[in-house]
This record gives sequence, structure tokens and C-alpha cells, in this order.
Amino acid sequence: MDNLDYVEVYSANGQLEADMIRLMLEAKGLHVLTRQESAGVVYGLTIGPLGEVVILVPSTEVTEAAALLQAMEDGKLENDIQQDETM
Repeated sequence: MDNLDYVEVYSANGQLEADMIRLMLEAKGLHVLTRQESAGVVYGLTIGPLGEVVILVPSTEVTEAAALLQAMEDGKLENDIQQDETM
């Protein structure tokens, strides 16, 4: 995996959103890297250029990642489990 070209597939607002996207893609077996401006990390920024976290995958996995991200945005990955109403 060291010599692969990584391609940006998503731009998240902050590390929390980026971690959710990263974990979803990794759960499907994709290799994921995240990158954020260091000042954004230090100050915990989640908006603007310093809060942006870029999600990258190997160029060989871009198609699969794009399909998963589109399914997520279309709401096709939502959990349909009913919550216990007694809680």
C-alpha cells in the first residue's frame, strides 16, 4: 500500500465528521487516510479552511468509496432498527 496514489474523495467539517466517514469506509475494507491543517487540529476548528479534513483513498478504491459516499448522502445506509419506546 506504500506506493499507491491517494485521491481525495470527501471533505469533512472537522475531525469528528471525518472519523465517522473514515470508519464507515474502513468497515467496508477500504484504506483511508485523513489530512487536516495542523492549526485546525491544535485549536479544534470544525469550520473554514482550517477545520476542513480531507478524506483520501487509494486511486484503486475511488469508485467503491464514491459509491459508498453517495449511498450515505442518499440515506441508503441508515439504520432501520426501531428504538425501544420504553426508554
